[in-house]
Amino acid sequence: MQESRDQILKSSYSGSDNFSPDRFRQVFRSHAAGVCLVTAESGGRLAALTVTSVSSVSAEPPVFAFSLSALSSAAVHVARADSVVVHMLDERSIDLALLGARSGVDRFANTDGWRRLPTGEPVFCGARTWLRGQVFERIIIGESTIIIAGAVESSLDDDSEHEEEARPLPLVYYDRAWHSVGDHSRINN
Repeated sequence: MQESRDQILKSSYSGSDNFSPDRFRQVFRSHAAGVCLVTAESGGRLAALTVTSVSSVSAEPPVFAFSLSALSSAAVHVARADSVVVHMLDERSIDLALLGARSGVDRFANTDGWRRLPTGEPVFCGARTWLRGQVFERIIIGESTIIIAGAVESSLDDDSEHEEEARPLPLVYYDRAWHSVGDHSRINN
C-alpha cells in the first residue's frame, strides 16, 4: 500500500468532555444497522470481519464507506488493503456474520466456503450480494479508521429466482442481537 496525504487523514477531533463513550454506545444500541462481512488481503494475509457501519456515500460516482475498530485484530489488515469486498448478509448467512464477529479463529479454514475473485480478493460463497471496491481514502479518528472506497464490481442476487420460495430477509443488528427485516416488519406502504 502506498500511503500518501490523499489516502490517510488523521482527525484532530478528540471528543467532548460532556458526552461519555458509554452513553454514545447506549444511544447506538437503539439504532438498527445492516450487517456486512468485509474481506480483504493485505501483505499476503487474508482478513474478514463483521461490520454494521457500511453506508452508501454517493451513486455518481459509486462510493461507499465503513468504519473499522482497532479492537478487531483483522481491522489492521483490512485498513491496509488496496481493495475490499463487502458482503451484504441476509438471514441465511448468519453463520458468516458470526464467523466475522468471532475472535481467534481462522475465518478462511473452510476452503469450500470461499473463493478468490479474478482480481485476488476473497469472497464468501454464502453471501447473496457483494460489492468490490478500490480503497481511496482512510480517515483515522480515535481508535477507529473510516475506509472510503469506489465500487468497481458487484454480484447482485436476482430476487426472481426466489419466486417459488420466500425471499431471504436482510440481516440487521439491533440492541446487541441479530434480527431479520422484511414485509412482516413494514410499517407503511
